Amino acid sequence: MEAGLPANRLMRPRTPRPATGIVHLGLGAFFRAFGCVYVADAMQVAGGDWGIVGVSLRSPDTRDALKPQGWAYTSVTLTPDGPQTRVIDVLNDVLVAPEDPQAVLDAMCDPGVRIVSLTVTEKGYCHNPATGALNMGHPDILYDLTHNLPRSAPGYLVRALQQRHAAGIAPFTVLTYDNLPHNGALVRGVVLDMARRIDPALADWIAENGRFPATMVDRITPATTDEDIKTVEQLTGFHDAAPVMHEPFRQWAVQDDFVNGDRPDLAAAGAQLVDDVAAFEDMKLRMLNGTHSALAYLGYLAGHETISGTVADPAFAAYVRHCWEEIMPAVAAPPGVDLTDYADALFDRYANPAIRHRTWQIAMDGSQKLPQRLLGTLRANLDAGRDSPALCLAVAGWMRYVAGKDEAGQPIDVRDPLADLLRDTATDSATGTVAALLSLDQIFPADLAAQLAAPVSLAAATLWAKGASSAVQEVTQ
Repeated sequence: MEAGLPANRLMRPRTPRPATGIVHLGLGAFFRAFGCVYVADAMQVAGGDWGIVGVSLRSPDTRDALKPQGWAYTSVTLTPDGPQTRVIDVLNDVLVAPEDPQAVLDAMCDPGVRIVSLTVTEKGYCHNPATGALNMGHPDILYDLTHNLPRSAPGYLVRALQQRHAAGIAPFTVLTYDNLPHNGALVRGVVLDMARRIDPALADWIAENGRFPATMVDRITPATTDEDIKTVEQLTGFHDAAPVMHEPFRQWAVQDDFVNGDRPDLAAAGAQLVDDVAAFEDMKLRMLNGTHSALAYLGYLAGHETISGTVADPAFAAYVRHCWEEIMPAVAAPPGVDLTDYADALFDRYANPAIRHRTWQIAMDGSQKLPQRLLGTLRANLDAGRDSPALCLAVAGWMRYVAGKDEAGQPIDVRDPLADLLRDTATDSATGTVAALLSLDQIFPADLAAQLAAPVSLAAATLWAKGASSAVQEVTQ
């Protein structure tokens, strides 16, 4: 044991360590509460060398917390009846990309690595949310096109595939866990966009031999707090510097399309292996993520700290159900799924008092999330001639939020890659803010912006004049 560590610190169990088969970019709480757990379950049932090397693309904090524990950590299931704990020990190492980008590329080029997975959030793909294309003006992309040691997630994927191609090693499967529509096709597109700029022959090789399965992932995972760390120590008797907290529910639909069919036995772990994920991801993005964002912006403005606290407010409980009434006609249910039952289950998950999922956390990066979570549904409803006052209010709520001041005039800590632009574009009036923000084609396609101008302006007028609590009540009457 290292000097200075507490005697009761969580340590990796004395079990054989599986060889590494996966490198994961973006080792945040969600992947450790979801992907690592599925992989651990798959190896427990069916074996295989699917140990994981995690990569932090920005900060060393996760590496520094996990290293003294041998990369093991506690997974905490938060049920209404109390928490349940389990030690997850599938990580073999954690690398910090800015410290040693070559070490990350070396790990990705190991022939034993057959999957490179990602949870880098919507902004991590360096794409234009309105079009899905790689943003060639992004500073990290400009850097990565001219440097062999990259900075961005797409850059790491392309440069590692380039090295594998040169060495005669088969490509890895690229497996995204992020909430993006058609996420497999999107990451394939940004990889091929960058590869073509570097070497058209490389792009052709990736297009022919690479695999980018689409996925739908679902498990609510609040950010871990210092209080959570104390609670875990009380529950287990061990200090864990990096536990993850999550709801009991989990769902993973995966397109079964891997290089050489090489993957963990995910079905044995409870994943749904399907030919087409589109219906699953569309349902989840619109019904869960869309209403999560709506509750986050309007709930925050109304003074609610968490999602469970927001839906405990009868006005917001009625509002989110009204949102689902607007969303469901635009959703094609996956086989065997009843959308009304799905909405009821979502409400129960939101209302779980053990899950302290902060509205402020969900509100992050809204400029990147809005197109797939809300705008796609709004476009479908407009095309079908259906009104969407509750969803238009959600867009207005986002606009009020990113303008940077709450209803009491206090500053909001807006975390968004376009935060400065959004704040500077917004005006002091509802009408002016709506018109100005709808003009941002990075978020709103021009044709959709024109159609949204009137209904979002109407919603914004109520929101600015009466506040979020009154606005959600009016929209459900």
